[in-house]
Amino acid sequence: MPVEPLSQKEIGDRLADLPGWSLDGDRLTRSYRLGSHFAAAAMVVHIARVQEELDHHSDLTLGYHTVSLSVHTHSAGGAVTEKDFELARKVEDLAPGHGAH
Repeated sequence: MPVEPLSQKEIGDRLADLPGWSLDGDRLTRSYRLGSHFAAAAMVVHIARVQEELDHHSDLTLGYHTVSLSVHTHSAGGAVTEKDFELARKVEDLAPGHGAH
């Protein structure tokens, strides 16, 4: 089933429910700060598992004490879709368990 791009208003409305996430060009982005590099690495593995379950993948960057995500939907021409927000919500749900903020 094709995934439709969201309008700027739809994106803005959904971002209101995801503090810390923003639109950067044509991508949803978020960075998390963690207590240690090991905690950040563990969070990356957890996010990777969620991405596999959803069959939707972000650009995922591991830093010293940080994890950053950047996501859009390739099958929608690189636009932001509901799939991106589904991934963002799932990452938000798992972040506190890793001590991310």
